[in-house]
Amino acid sequence: MQLATGGLSPSVLGRLRAAACVLLASGAPAIAHADAGATTKVDASLLVYGEQNRAKVTEPTARLTRLFPDGQTLSAQLGIDVITGASPTGALPSGVDSVGPPQTYTTPSGNVVTVPPPPPDRIPLSPFKDTRVALDGSWFRPLGLLTSTIGGNFSREKDYQSLGGNAKVSLDLMHRLTTLTLGAGLNHDSVFPVGGTPVGLSAGGLPLSRAHDPKQVVSGMAGLSRILTRRWMMAVSGTRMREQGYLTEPYKVLSILDPATGHSVGQLTEKRPSTRNRTDVLGSSVYHLTRDLVYVSYRYYWDDWSVRSHTLDLKYRHALPGEAYLEPHVRFYSQTAASFFRSGLVQGDPIPEYATSDDRLGSLRTGTIGATVGFRVPEYPGEWTVRAEYIGQFGNRHPGDVVGVQRQYDLFPTLNIGTLVVGYSITF
Repeated sequence: MQLATGGLSPSVLGRLRAAACVLLASGAPAIAHADAGATTKVDASLLVYGEQNRAKVTEPTARLTRLFPDGQTLSAQLGIDVITGASPTGALPSGVDSVGPPQTYTTPSGNVVTVPPPPPDRIPLSPFKDTRVALDGSWFRPLGLLTSTIGGNFSREKDYQSLGGNAKVSLDLMHRLTTLTLGAGLNHDSVFPVGGTPVGLSAGGLPLSRAHDPKQVVSGMAGLSRILTRRWMMAVSGTRMREQGYLTEPYKVLSILDPATGHSVGQLTEKRPSTRNRTDVLGSSVYHLTRDLVYVSYRYYWDDWSVRSHTLDLKYRHALPGEAYLEPHVRFYSQTAASFFRSGLVQGDPIPEYATSDDRLGSLRTGTIGATVGFRVPEYPGEWTVRAEYIGQFGNRHPGDVVGVQRQYDLFPTLNIGTLVVGYSITF
């Protein structure tokens, strides 16, 4: 669900949402050896993702690729996300004993639920359930020193729809030792929150009259890769993306705090700018040892919401007997907060033009550790890949913009996340 996804940052969430797709796309080159004349490849995977006491995702994915004698390929993929659990509402702990009546509200899933008030030191959570269906296809065609790829995608869930296309062209230079790649994409999305679109920074969250809110995403990329030696390849790429339209999270709120005690005395819906320009630069390197491979990458990201992030990723593929391999993985991510991020609003202070307390736009860090195993079962066709990872997410536990009793609480507790991806690939 695009609008209620637990405590994940956009970067982490996007990577995990695509984990099965990455597994299918990358395959297991160390052990892959399709039969001569093979014309069809089938890939299947299952992603299981879980946050401690929050969101859980199960995503089966299947991809069918048709291989042609001239090197062209046509592929299509179907993925289904089943998402359940709970997501922080954005509100802070109440700070007072829960002696009031049960609370009744509409969840992001469209269900009306009645729950007791949370303990005074607990972050309020909102339960949700959703199913997302995603389709995409691509056509790859070699043209001498040029290769082109054209693709399209469609996804739909309860309150969000996305339709887009993309194109990419690569040119081999300098005896095919250097490759220049250019690409572009366009997405037309629609947001239609359950219960209507709330008025930003309003106390009642009154819905607007329009049935849906448009969102457009335009992106472009350029990349350069170079084979430096028989064992070493490096690449650098840059991506520019512009989002325009409804970018607010309609289900998130901000607490209004008593300036003396820090107790929550009310809440407002959040509001974000209607445009966002994102830029990132990625550098990567692959080095082939005697049998093993080492992958290293670094990504720097910035946008006009003042979010800055650094990502360092390291993988080491160790060859095992029988054409199998083991690939440990370590990843570090750090992010600064958006310029309009607020943990809460103090009663009596001027209301800002934009504000959000969504911790995915706050200051945070994540650390990932995991491993992938690739292998074949003797006397059976196809290859298997199993990936397991643990992710720890850490935020600013005691932000400086809260008052009173809120300073005593752990407002961004460590979020423990586990993922498991099982993939199978066969050619015939």
